[in-house]
Order: sequence, then C-alpha cells, then structure tokens
Amino acid sequence: MLDIFKGAGVLIYPLALCSIIAVYILCERLYALRKDAVLPDDLVDAIVEGKPAQAGRHSVLARIVEFGERHKDDPEAVKAFARLEINRMERGIPYLDVIYAAAPLIGLTGTVTGLLQVFSQISPETGLPDPVAFTKGVALALSATVIGLSIAIPSLVGAGFLQRKVENYAAKLDLLLERILARASK
Repeated sequence: MLDIFKGAGVLIYPLALCSIIAVYILCERLYALRKDAVLPDDLVDAIVEGKPAQAGRHSVLARIVEFGERHKDDPEAVKAFARLEINRMERGIPYLDVIYAAAPLIGLTGTVTGLLQVFSQISPETGLPDPVAFTKGVALALSATVIGLSIAIPSLVGAGFLQRKVENYAAKLDLLLERILARASK
C-alpha cells in the first residue's frame, strides 16, 4: 500500500491536499445542512399554522423569518435575503467540483511522468527494458491515477448529494417564504 503513495511521487502532495479539502468540505456541509440547522420542524409547523415563530433561532429559516419581520413592507428584500441564505448553503460545494475535475488530471500527470521515467530507462544497446524494472515502474506510475480517481469519485458523489440537498431545501424555503410574506402583508 505504501508503494502506491510512493509511486505518485511529488504529486502525492497536491493529491493529499485535494483529499483533505474534499473531506473537510463534505463533513462541514453535511453538518451545516442537517435538517435542524436549516428547517427545524417546530419552526416550520409554526409558519404553516400561522403561529408566532419562537423556536429554531439559529437556523436558516429563522434568519429569513427574522429578516422578514424587520422588513415587512419590502417583500422583494425578503426574497433577496432568502436567495442569499440559499447561496450561503451552497458554500464550498463548487470547490468539490474543482476537486473532482482536478484530482484525476493530477493523477494522470503523475502517470505520464512516471511512464516517461520508465521508458527513458530502456537500454540503448538492446532497445529493451529490464522486464522486472519495467513492470514495477508501470505499476507505480499508474498509482497516481488510482489515487486521483479515489479522491475524485467521492468528491463527485458528495457534491451531487449536497447540491440536491440544497435544491430540496430551496424548494421548501420558497414555499415557506410565500407563507411568511402573506402573513407579513396582513
């Protein structure tokens, strides 16, 4: 297993950085986008039933409700604030897009440079490489691509999951926003 990391050469460092950033973003966004942090049930129920909103003061929905109460006469400002909150929920997800595009390319760069090193060791007299060294060199060269793909695939899946989660919350917030604005106009 250690040979795989050694085979990536100096490119293991940007690959490790991509991996660390991806894990951080995934963990942070999964925590930040939990249901209680965005749409707490008690606050949603209060809005749907037309009751005063008391609970969930540190959630996305609570911030929108609070802004709506301060700006009752400006529904466009409340809608704009809700869009800003949705944009805030998407924070970090575009970086996952960069990581799942860049990690395999970094790995491919490692593969190409590794193969160049392997082919540069072909004997000029015979025109043939040492079979053992050649096989080992090719295997190590391909390890950078394996590492890049093992970073890219979870980043791709995580970005898709998180983006869908934000879209679902945005649709629910849009419906609740109509209820908040209707109540504010009364």
